[in-house]
Parts: sequence; C-alpha cells; structure tokens
Amino acid sequence: MLALIGLLGGFITGISPCIIPVLPVILFSGGMQSAREQRAAAGDAQDGEEAGASTGAVATATRRETVRKTRTVSRWRPYFVIAGIVTSFTIMTLAGSLVLSLLGLPQDVLRWAGIVVLTLIGIGLMVPAVQHLLEKPFERFPQMRTDRLQGFPLGLALGAVYVPCAGPVLAAITVAGATGQIGADTVVLTVSFAIGAALPLLFFALAGRGLAERIAAFRRRQGVIRVVSGALMILLAIGLVFDLPARLQRLVPDYTSAIQESIAGNEDVQEAIAIGGLENDENKDLDLCDPGATELQECGTAPSIRGIDSWFNTDGDQPVDLADLRGKVVLVDFWAYSCINCQRSTPHINAWYDAYRDAGLEVIGVHSPEYAFEKERQNVIDGAEALGIEYPVAIDNSLSTWTNYRNAYWPARYLIDADGTVRNVHFGEGQYQEGEQMIRELLQQADPGVQLPAATETSDETPLNADITPESYLGTTKVQNFGGEERYSAQAEAFAYPAQQAADTFALDGDWQLETQFATPRGDEARIRLQYRGQEVRMVLAGTGTVVADIDGERVELDVSGTPRSYQLLRADQSQEGTIEVTVPEGVEAYSFTFG
Repeated sequence: MLALIGLLGGFITGISPCIIPVLPVILFSGGMQSAREQRAAAGDAQDGEEAGASTGAVATATRRETVRKTRTVSRWRPYFVIAGIVTSFTIMTLAGSLVLSLLGLPQDVLRWAGIVVLTLIGIGLMVPAVQHLLEKPFERFPQMRTDRLQGFPLGLALGAVYVPCAGPVLAAITVAGATGQIGADTVVLTVSFAIGAALPLLFFALAGRGLAERIAAFRRRQGVIRVVSGALMILLAIGLVFDLPARLQRLVPDYTSAIQESIAGNEDVQEAIAIGGLENDENKDLDLCDPGATELQECGTAPSIRGIDSWFNTDGDQPVDLADLRGKVVLVDFWAYSCINCQRSTPHINAWYDAYRDAGLEVIGVHSPEYAFEKERQNVIDGAEALGIEYPVAIDNSLSTWTNYRNAYWPARYLIDADGTVRNVHFGEGQYQEGEQMIRELLQQADPGVQLPAATETSDETPLNADITPESYLGTTKVQNFGGEERYSAQAEAFAYPAQQAADTFALDGDWQLETQFATPRGDEARIRLQYRGQEVRMVLAGTGTVVADIDGERVELDVSGTPRSYQLLRADQSQEGTIEVTVPEGVEAYSFTFG
C-alpha cells in the first residue's frame, strides 16, 4: 500500500510543473550526450578498424573492446543520472536535516553543495581541461572515474537541488525526516516516491537520446551538444541561486493540483501516511486523552521538544529540556503570533504563568508558524512582546515538535504533571476555568503543602457564536471562500467583482499578484469585497502602507508597518453580518481574514 501510494504521489509530482527547470539538463546531459558518446565510440571503432590493417590484429581487438565498453557505459548514462537523483533525494529527505543538525551545519548546506557540483560539472563539459582536473582524484580508482560513472554525480547534484512540489505524500516524508522518525515504512514510502518522480525524467532522458540518435544534425555537432549541456547546468545553478525556477513554476498552471487534492482527501491515503501527525513510540499514547475532557486523564509520557531552531525568554536563550523539569507541572502551549485564536488565548496563559510559577508551574510556548513571515525570529520576539509573553518560547520552524505531539491546531494545550505524564489535552480556545482547575490539582499533587493564590479572573473572549464566516485565506495554496468568477491562480492578474457574491466569501477587483501565501496589488491599489458574519473581523497584513476599509458605510484606516501581524477591522457587541470593502495599496500583502 505504501509503495503504491509513494509511486503514485511521486509520479504525479514528476509530471507537474516542478520538473520544468531540470528538463533541459535531463534532455541534453542525460539523453543527448549519451547518444553523442555512443556515436563518438562508433566513429572510434571505424577509425580503429582502418588502423588495424597497419597496426595489427591485436591492437584492433583492443580498440574494439574499449569501444564496446564505452558503448555499454554510454547506453546506461540516462539510468545513472536518474539513479543519482533517486539516491540523493532519498538520503537528503530522510537523513539530511538530521545529519546537518547533529553536525551543527545550516539546513541549506547540501543544496549549496549541489549547486557547486552542478556548476563544476557544467564547466567541465565546456572546458575539457577542467573535466580532466575533476577526474584526477579518481585516477587511482578506475572503476570510480567520472567518465565511467556516466552521469551518477550529475544525478546526485540534481537530487540535492531539485525541489518537488509539495503534496501529502512528500509532506509525510519530510516530517518523518525532519523529526528523525525513520522506520521501514518511511523508507519504503520515500524510495517509491523518488522512483515515481524520476520515471517521467527517465522518459525525457531516453527521448532525448533517441532524438539525438535519429537526427543527423545532432551527430554532426557533438561538441556543440557537450557545450550546450554544460551551459544549461550552469544556467540552472545560477537560476537556483536567485530562486528563478520557483518563479518559472508560478507562470505555468498546475495541471496536477486536482489529482493532488483527490489524493490528500482520500481516507485510505491519509491513514496510510498518517497525515496530521506521525505516530511514534513517544506520542502513541496521546490518543488516550480526550481533547474535550475537563478532568485529568493519563495519556503517556510527554513527547520530547525537538528540532527547535532557537529559544528566547530563557537564561542566555538556552534550550529547555522536559526531562530537567521533572518535579514541576508543565504546560506546553502551541501558538502562532498572528493567529487570532492564539491572541485571545494568550492572556489566560500569561495569567496562569504569573500566578503559579512560584508554586511550581512552568509554561513553554512552542511557536509553530503558519506563514513564512512567522519563521523570522525577530518577528516572533516582537509578536510575543506585543502579547506580553514572558515564559520560555521555542521557535519550531520545522514543525518538528508540533509533529512529535501529533498536533493539528492553533492554539493547543498539553498539561504535564510532575512525573512527566500528559494529563490533559485541549485544542482551540475556551475551557479556561477547567484548565486552571486542573493546573491547581496537579500543583497540589506535586506538593501537598503548597500555598496557591486565588484563581485568576481573566475574562474569556472566546466567541460564543459558532455561526461565523470560516477563516478565509488569500494565498493560492490555501485559498478558501473565494467568491469571484475568475480562476484563482498565480497566472490570474485582472479581477472584477461578480454581479452576485455569495455569503461568507471574498472577491477581488483590480490587478492582483497572487502568491502562495498572500495577495498583493500590482498597481497603485486594488480592492477586496468581503461578505461576513461574526462579532469580530481581523485581517493578517504585512508590508507598509495604509489600508482603508469601508465597513457597512463606515471608514476605517489601518496603518500597516513593522512586524507582519493581525489587524482588527471590526469589533461589535454582538454577532452581525454585512459587507466590508478593503482597499489595499501597493506594497501591502494580504494573507487572510479571521472571524470571531
């Protein structure tokens, strides 16, 4: 089952726009160059036969044997290139992050190494003296010479720099690799995915070789093919440095998105690849906790906090280990600073920390980003300061700890007793009185003689009306509730309001540039019309400029600058419905609307 899912997911990725940047290199270096070498070998054979008449049968036989080996190796060049891609991608995905973390190296060092190797191979193809220099270290090991490997080093470099489109299968693989939870199932899934993604590339390599073998013009220009192959590799390397392949992919419609969505929505696939959290020995007992429980339960030993980029609000920004907190009651809170639900929940966490830290409570905020700008350390620090957070914060940019807790919500609370056992799990807002009461019980269990202060009295601003507009994202990868008539993709630029717009939707008007996580005007300004229901409406914005909102005829101005964050558009005494038209200036990025 896993092998089939991996092959299918990989194959869909392999026919998606993601392959476009590497196709020219595959066609020329993986295919046409092998045909060139075979043709060159054939020419050498003819020359050897002619020379044999004067140099003797022994010399002729030696030449023929050399040519036979050259033909054999050249014939396999496309397969060596693809084998290199599969090998490199598999190793990097499963163990790359883990190895680099152990060595204390930056996470992109392997990508840069691939770019360097790609550049050197390209230069070697264009300048024979450079290729000879590159092969010199292998002269003592003839079986490892670059010309005999015929493409495997190239495949390794391509596998290091080739970034497939994200999908549910790749997401599961990436999470497993990032967290170090690599078992037999994960290896099967990864290898089958890599093979599935490489099969279309192999098809193009073989097609390139077949084309070169059949067209005389290619045979007469063997040197040109070599130079073009090298130039394409160098251009790809330069493009990767400036992230040009990603921009190119945005210009091409993702014709595989519907298939990817159907895979992501399949229950059997979700169960097989454990979307939403990979089960491991650390977190397997978390299912014993009912997230809606208002009483203490037993849910196994708390999973470790792992894969953290950095910490703050600790002595010297040093990391915190749960094992060192035995004897204390610990509350692990997953949050993101621009999340409105987290913003409403944070005052309660702050109040508990202030009231009970001297009685043995420790709070750890695990910041798990939803948007790219939430990965910036200074943005997180600024966001925490604005919310009054003084307890230790772990920046979990790779979502390693998020995944280790099998979490799927912002916010989420995990209450751990003094023995290190998870005793309560709560997803979302609310149940603050019950949560505080459980904290008090665990503190008294840990120290029966503890003197606890009076319970905190932080007002609960959790919206009581569940009949509100769902959160609306403006990025192309998570777009929800778009009510316009246009196709919502990176290729669309001009928009106009529809004559009729459904409730709980937004529509665009004017020229927009749609990115994966946000939308931004292409010209001086553009507009968004929102049909909403709720008591509170907020908008996540970044950049610099003044956003003007017409809220049912009332004008509201938002001065956007500094740290990207959530801005309030509307706060009413009770839930209502209506229309908001937002004018966004050039230089401002609109991420989402949230409602309460």
